[in-house]
Amino acid sequence: MTEPGRTGTPAPRRPGKIVAVRTGFASRADEAGVRPAFPEYLLKPASSLAASGGEVELPVSTAGLTCGGEIALVMGTTARHVGRAEAWACVDRVTAANDLGIAELRAQDRGSDLRAGGRDGFTPLGPGSFDAVAVDPAGLRVRTWVNGEPAQEDTTAGLLFPLEQIVADLSQHLTLEPGDVILTGTPAGVRVLAPGDVVEVEVDAPDAPGAPTSGRLRTTVVPGLVPFDPGLGALPAPAARDAALTPQLRAKLARTPVAGLSAQLRKRGLDNVSIDGPRPLAPGARIVGSARTLRFLPNREDLFASHGGGYNAQKRAFDAVAPGEVLVIEARGEQGAATLGDVLALRAHVRGAAGIVTDGAVRDAEAVAAVGIPVFGAGRHPAVLGRRHVPWDHDLAVACGGATVLPGDVIVADADGVVVIPPALAEEVADAALAQEDEDAWIAEQVKAGHPVDGLFPMNAAWRARYTEWRALR
Repeated sequence: MTEPGRTGTPAPRRPGKIVAVRTGFASRADEAGVRPAFPEYLLKPASSLAASGGEVELPVSTAGLTCGGEIALVMGTTARHVGRAEAWACVDRVTAANDLGIAELRAQDRGSDLRAGGRDGFTPLGPGSFDAVAVDPAGLRVRTWVNGEPAQEDTTAGLLFPLEQIVADLSQHLTLEPGDVILTGTPAGVRVLAPGDVVEVEVDAPDAPGAPTSGRLRTTVVPGLVPFDPGLGALPAPAARDAALTPQLRAKLARTPVAGLSAQLRKRGLDNVSIDGPRPLAPGARIVGSARTLRFLPNREDLFASHGGGYNAQKRAFDAVAPGEVLVIEARGEQGAATLGDVLALRAHVRGAAGIVTDGAVRDAEAVAAVGIPVFGAGRHPAVLGRRHVPWDHDLAVACGGATVLPGDVIVADADGVVVIPPALAEEVADAALAQEDEDAWIAEQVKAGHPVDGLFPMNAAWRARYTEWRALR
């Protein structure tokens, strides 16, 4: 390892393996709503290792780069089938780690997190380290700052599983070798990052003699330059959505009435794709975009205590929404408390979101309308969400206004309502709806000219022939 206090140095000696505890801290488990009974692990490639003072890329077409400060253990001796009593003596150094990951790739990785967390630079360590045997493993602390503001803080007293148990448990399944790194989990407060953000992580033992510290591990986020090749494998979720909703298709949908889209979906057997209840907050509002989802559960005081405060699912979703996406909020039709206000509407607008749809209420309605982002809500209410809702999770299937919405579904909204279109059908139904619009406009001209609707609407064979001839002459 590098010496304590040194920053910007080359990455530490590459370990044979990096093992990460999936959920280490109780605060993080409570934030996620699931407490594992035993430690769960995943592997990160050694090529993801980076030193303090470096940069990490936010990959093209992604917006969900997350950071998590962690206590990292560096093995000093070979450990195989060691007990708890001997485990800590096998650890050589303690340092700080930043476990970075791409949220949009976690579902595709099906739990391995290889692509989500294994990219180059996604495991910064350092800048320094301190002797493990000189400190009490129960007396370590980890802190994270984003752009100088505190984001995370916890101590090993808050771990679900003591550090000695983690080392001993791993050793009964595989051989831990000198130089191997164990990431022991991150506390609550994981943040979503954007280019320009600076993350700092420090691990120390404040009550040990000399208060040894790793120093602040510093990483700066920069935009990536190389796009993903869609022909090679699974894309991050927003990239996959962008591939389905091209600029040409988006423009086509922008001039297609929702009523026409609804009719075409019904012709294809989809009669339950209308989000009932939400109406535009501002007259003339229209939305076209790919769905990003947020789910609220009915308020329960103990769950709101664990999920409602801090950087909760609601705030994470508004921070993660990407340009051109529509944030769809499941609120069970409950209008007794708001699901968003002007600050979050502004955040979505700044992020480039195409709009917001909620089957719940909106507060600060006039201010939200003034932000400029199209918002469709089922009602208005002055109360904050804690009166009726627990912000629970995001980027999952939701039920909004009686319709099932999946992340990536195409959302189109106008004064007639909101419709959900499966991405694979979007081009087809848009073309069919626009063709029907042309036909209806021609029928309307015939009615204006004095023709009766009998045989014209819908058209019989004779009128169909006349229409076909008219189109051929255009």
